[in-house]
Amino acid sequence: MPIYEYQCKACGNEHEALQKLSAEPLKECPKCDEPELVKKISAAGFRLKGSGWYETDFKSGTKKNVVSDSAATSTTAT
Repeated sequence: MPIYEYQCKACGNEHEALQKLSAEPLKECPKCDEPELVKKISAAGFRLKGSGWYETDFKSGTKKNVVSDSAATSTTAT
């Protein structure tokens, strides 16, 4: 379930809520009880890093990290 960020237009309070994708947006501020909450647009709260499946699977030979290989190629080409 994603975490959504909300901000109250009445009091300025900001908070996060864990909700299903199909859930209706929250409307009532938990701090001032006014129906002035607005859902904020924000970046995802996770980052893919490390030597997980996305980096090592479906690759052949000794090619392990496409990002570092392409970065090395672009720096040596200039």
